[in-house]
Amino acid sequence: MPGNEDEHAYGSALLVGGPADGVRIEVRGSPDVIQVTVPGRAETPGSDVGAAAVHVYRRESGGSASPRHGFDPASP
Repeated sequence: MPGNEDEHAYGSALLVGGPADGVRIEVRGSPDVIQVTVPGRAETPGSDVGAAAVHVYRRESGGSASPRHGFDPASP
C-alpha cells in the first residue's frame, strides 16, 4: 500500500484563542486536533510533583494553505 507523502510533510498551523493564542507551530501532516500543555508546579516546598494543564485546539474548516486551529474550551 503506497504511503501518503503529505502525512510526513511539515506545515505551519496557527493556534487561535486560549492560552496559545497567536502561536504558530510546525505540525506533521494535517492533524484535526492539537494538544497544548502548560507546565505547572506543586505548591508544597521540596515536592518533585508537577502537573500540566491540557488545552485542545481543533482544526477550523476552510481551504487555507496555513491551517488554523481554534481553542476548544470544552475539551481537556
